[in-house]
Amino acid sequence: MDPMTPVLAEVVRSGFVEGRHRGSLVVLAADGSVERALGDVTGPVFPRSSNKPMQAAAVLRTEVGLAGERLALAAGSHAGEDFHRELVARMLADAGLDEEALRCPADRPGYGAGPGPSSRLAMNCSGKHAAMLAACVARGWPLETYTSPSHPLQTLIRDTVEASTGEPVAHVGVDGCGAPLFAFSLTGLARAFRAYVLAEPDSAARRVADAMRAHPEYVAGTGRADTLLMRAVPGLLAKAGAEGVQAVALPDGRALALKIEDGNGRARVPVLAAALTALGVDASALPDEPVRGGGEPVGEIRAVI
Repeated sequence: MDPMTPVLAEVVRSGFVEGRHRGSLVVLAADGSVERALGDVTGPVFPRSSNKPMQAAAVLRTEVGLAGERLALAAGSHAGEDFHRELVARMLADAGLDEEALRCPADRPGYGAGPGPSSRLAMNCSGKHAAMLAACVARGWPLETYTSPSHPLQTLIRDTVEASTGEPVAHVGVDGCGAPLFAFSLTGLARAFRAYVLAEPDSAARRVADAMRAHPEYVAGTGRADTLLMRAVPGLLAKAGAEGVQAVALPDGRALALKIEDGNGRARVPVLAAALTALGVDASALPDEPVRGGGEPVGEIRAVI
């Protein structure tokens, strides 16, 4: 761990600070300039699922017919609730495919979805994968290798990521869902989200942003932070990623991106709430998860930015 990376959050139990989370945060002003930077905001990171809006925009560039809830789901990390799984299944069926075509691993329904069997449909990235498959069907591209970095779709996604972030991909890895994952800076991530909310209405970028903001329950799920925040703040675009990543853009062009260095997602929401509050945005809709002892609240995870 880089000792120069600032502490963004503290874990307080019974009035005692028992842990700290370091990380990096960048805030862009409405004109796109860097207004605030904490930690390393220019070095590459894996954005994890925060890059899904860009992947969805690339899918639209194949001229596949995605809109509304389907497009939001393509850009989302859903909780595997019934309505999520059912829509993924319909997306696949409309492309002449079924669950077996998905290359994401099987998983159980996630946060707030209740118990359920493990399946590829329930995996939080299945909407993205279904959209990728639909694009391949529309273009006549190979289906079995759609997650290969050399596949035409993934080449298109890489080009879209570089155009959106304004910087070259620094590294290529494999995401948890098996799809290629491209590394770039937090500043590039914030720049991309800003570009998507300010894009022309008929552009792929704006269509993705509008679908996510209109149908946030398909981006995340019932009671999840991204859903609650986009419901509460008109025009706000939000997408979380694993390993403590979060990106947000406001309709006036202000944007932010953060990463908790140790990857512990519990610090992400308190830091996000503090950053938004500093921008004058009401973040009270974000869920509060207290530190517990004996089943009762005994402390908090508090932002120190």
